[in-house]
Amino acid sequence: MAKDEQKPDSDGNKGANNYLKFTGMGFQMIAIIGVFTYAGYKIDENAKHDVQWVTATLALTGVFISLYLVIRALRN
Repeated sequence: MAKDEQKPDSDGNKGANNYLKFTGMGFQMIAIIGVFTYAGYKIDENAKHDVQWVTATLALTGVFISLYLVIRALRN
């Protein structure tokens, strides 16, 4: 092994990798919930609903999907 070569699993890189991983998961959650909420909003807008049930349903669906993805990522 050369002097300049570093081990890929050094303790300093592990903390940074976890930070980036969890930060990325946060942005992924925001994106999923945002896309589902926006789709529900547009459906309610085009259907001219008085109560925005589709928006609420799709927003909750986005929350459950993003939580599922986070839990699945934490297990690995």
